[in-house]
Amino acid sequence: MRRPAALTPIVIAGGGVAGASAACRLAQAGRAVTLLERETGPAHKICGEFISGEAVADLATLGVDVGSLGGAPIGAMRLVHRGRVAESRLPFQAAGLSRFRLDEALLARAVALGADVRRGVRVRNAAPGMVQTDHASLSAPILLLATGKHDVRGLARIPGRAPEELIGFKLHLRLTRAQRAALTGFVEVILFDGGYAGLQMVEGDTANLCLLVDRGRYDVDWPTLLAALQREDSHLARRLDGACAAWVRPLTIFRVPYGFVHQGPDQPGVYRLGDQAAVIPSFCGDGMAIALHSARLAATAVLQGDDPATYHRAMRRDAGPPVRLAQRAYRLTRSPAIRTLVVSATRRWPGLLRVAALRTRVSMP
Repeated sequence: MRRPAALTPIVIAGGGVAGASAACRLAQAGRAVTLLERETGPAHKICGEFISGEAVADLATLGVDVGSLGGAPIGAMRLVHRGRVAESRLPFQAAGLSRFRLDEALLARAVALGADVRRGVRVRNAAPGMVQTDHASLSAPILLLATGKHDVRGLARIPGRAPEELIGFKLHLRLTRAQRAALTGFVEVILFDGGYAGLQMVEGDTANLCLLVDRGRYDVDWPTLLAALQREDSHLARRLDGACAAWVRPLTIFRVPYGFVHQGPDQPGVYRLGDQAAVIPSFCGDGMAIALHSARLAATAVLQGDDPATYHRAMRRDAGPPVRLAQRAYRLTRSPAIRTLVVSATRRWPGLLRVAALRTRVSMP
C-alpha cells in the first residue's frame, strides 16, 4: 500500500542555494523536511556570486530580498581580452552577493518556515531510501541530492565524458576607491590563454575574483599565477594593482564537470538539484539561477507525487539547451583567434552580449 505523500519523510542533502531553497518551498507547503548541511556556520564557497534577474525574482518569491542583504546592483557586462574591452547593458537587473551571506539567509528562511536544518552533519554515503551521516543513518524515502559539485558516495554523478583538467580559484578582494568606482554596476569576464576570470562587486566594499585555468599551463603556485595573468592582460592588472586580498589564500576546486546534465539512471526517490542536475560553465553566470530553478521543479514534483524520472526530464528540457550552448561557447573561446574575434564583434555590436545572456538563461515558469 502506498504511503500518503504528506507523511513521507523528505531529506535534503546539502544546504546551498538549491537545497536551502527547496527546503523553503517544501516547508512552506507544510511538508516535514530535514536538511543536512556539513558546514557548522556561514562559509565561503567557490562561486561567481552573480545573481541574474531570474534568480533575484525567484529568491523574492521565497521571501529573500537580495537588495536588503546588501547585494551590489549589476546592470552591465564587460568582456575583456588582451586589454581590449567590449561593454553592453544586460537584459535584466542582476546583483552580486556572496554565498557566505546568501546561503545563510536561505537557511534562516527555511528554519523560519518550519524546516529541520541540521548543521555540521556530513553525508558520507547514500542510497535510495537511506542516508548515512557522520553520526547516524536516516531513512530517506524521498531524497533531494543538493551537494553541489561534491559527489556523495553511492550516488555519484555519471558524467558523459571525463571532466577537463581545470582548476578553479576564488578570492575576495578589497579594492581601492578608484577600482570600486570603475567596477561598480558591471560584471567583467576577462579571457586569456588557458582560461578566464570573472570580477564583480558583492556586498560592502568587497569584490569577488574567480579564475578558471588549465592545469597544464598554470601548474604553479597562486602568487605566480596571478602575477602572470596581470602581465598578460593590462585590464586585469589595473583592476588588481593595489587591491588587498581578504583571505590568506584562495579557495580552489579541481575537475569541475562543466557541461554535465543528468541523463540517468534514475534511482527511486532520489531527485538531483543544482550542480547535481546540471553544471553550466561559470562565465555564463547562470549557475545560481539553475540551482533555484531545479529547487522549484523538484519541490513541485515532490508535492505532486511525480517520480524522479519525470522531474529529471523537466530539468533536461529546461537546463539542457543553455548548458550545451554555454559549453560550445566556452570551447570556442579556448582559441586565441576566436577570443579576439568575439571581443571585436561585441565592441562593434554590443547587443550580441545581451543576446548571449538571454540564450543561456533558464527561465522561470
